[in-house]
Amino acid sequence: MSLDMKGCGTALVTPFTRSGAVDVAALRRLVQFQLREGIDFLVPCGTTGETPTLEHEEYIDVIRIVLAEAAGKVPVIAGVGGNNTKKVAALAREVSALGVEGILSAAPYYNKPTQEGMYQHFKAVAESTDLPVVLYNVPSRTSSNIEPATVARLSKIHNIIAIKEASGSITQQMEVLSQVESGFGVLSGDDSFSFPLMALGGHGIISVVSNEIPGAMTRLAHLLLDGHFDEARKLHFHLLPLMQINFIETNPIPVKAALAMMGMIEEVYRLPMVPLKPENRAKLEKVLATQGLLQSQKVSS
Repeated sequence: MSLDMKGCGTALVTPFTRSGAVDVAALRRLVQFQLREGIDFLVPCGTTGETPTLEHEEYIDVIRIVLAEAAGKVPVIAGVGGNNTKKVAALAREVSALGVEGILSAAPYYNKPTQEGMYQHFKAVAESTDLPVVLYNVPSRTSSNIEPATVARLSKIHNIIAIKEASGSITQQMEVLSQVESGFGVLSGDDSFSFPLMALGGHGIISVVSNEIPGAMTRLAHLLLDGHFDEARKLHFHLLPLMQINFIETNPIPVKAALAMMGMIEEVYRLPMVPLKPENRAKLEKVLATQGLLQSQKVSS
């Protein structure tokens, strides 16, 4: 497929208003911020976007808004996941008609399919659309691991073009890199693993922290793609505290709190997500201050 899954893409948050509705104005601002900072692609309606709590119409609207704001300047890869293969395939067909450039589909959660079940699930999803499909392996969320041999099998399907790898295992990531078809993209789904994975031959990042710092994360990805490892290493360690603090509680709680501190969105969640604990809020604020990201610092600078 023609979609080039390289560089840095942002797993976008979904901003909400104080009344609990999707904050369309804030979402548009967030996308424009991403574009100004040079992001390579955008990923709305993933886990970071609190998709499980979006009504179907809201889900479609978020994708349409992101597409409209991106205006063809960068690819938009929509999150399309679930644990009912028939429903996921139907949703993939629906989203395909909206004009997105690809879909990101997480391993089925809770069902815990066998590796053969995993293969048949993604094969069915891929067959439901002509769009490029990016697999998403995140066992900490789904309790299902797409094993390297299964990824290798799936990489032979013509429109399964990449994987967002968030197993948390460098060994597994190396096995995936060594076994997949030539040209198959392997992207870090874990900000702090981006440097080692890309140093081993990975192709990019689908990032949470790039909600806050799209320019810096895109620069990190391109330094790594270009083989500038010394400069990339310095940037990686500079950004590492922010990467780590973003997961001090369940994603997307910290990143939404951070964006609110930066003055970009209202800090509103939908249950079962709840606000950051006070002690963790203080830690987050300290890291943001060190990075020069607080709204008060921007105003005073």
